[in-house]
Amino acid sequence: MRVQAFMFYGCALFFLATDVVYWLWSKDWTGTTAMALAVGLAGLIGFYIHFTIRRLEAANGGPLYEDDPEGDIAQAAGEMGFFSPHSWWPLFVGLSAAAITLGVVFGWWLVLAGAAAMLMSVIGLVFEYYRGHFSH
Repeated sequence: MRVQAFMFYGCALFFLATDVVYWLWSKDWTGTTAMALAVGLAGLIGFYIHFTIRRLEAANGGPLYEDDPEGDIAQAAGEMGFFSPHSWWPLFVGLSAAAITLGVVFGWWLVLAGAAAMLMSVIGLVFEYYRGHFSH
């Protein structure tokens, strides 16, 4: 995973070089500021990945399985989490978010209706496996 950190560091250096060239040619404050923010964002993500990998390697006692050139695919096996195979609630959450977004354009009454629908659909998504046939 160190490769990913250095990829983001490389992106930050590329954005920095293009930012300097952009400023020298255009003298435009808005584009230069946007590119500077891109430099900061890429550097921040690279630093976070680098820092996290150092902590994980220290806890693991060595390189992670994806950094080991002699590593085997089976080392990455394990449970990744539970994902509901047939849930309709994400659709309702998305439709509620769309209603809220359209409400900003067309009228605040739609924002309120979308927020109420969002609240109900998020509650349904969270408590899907706590009631009915799937309760445990």
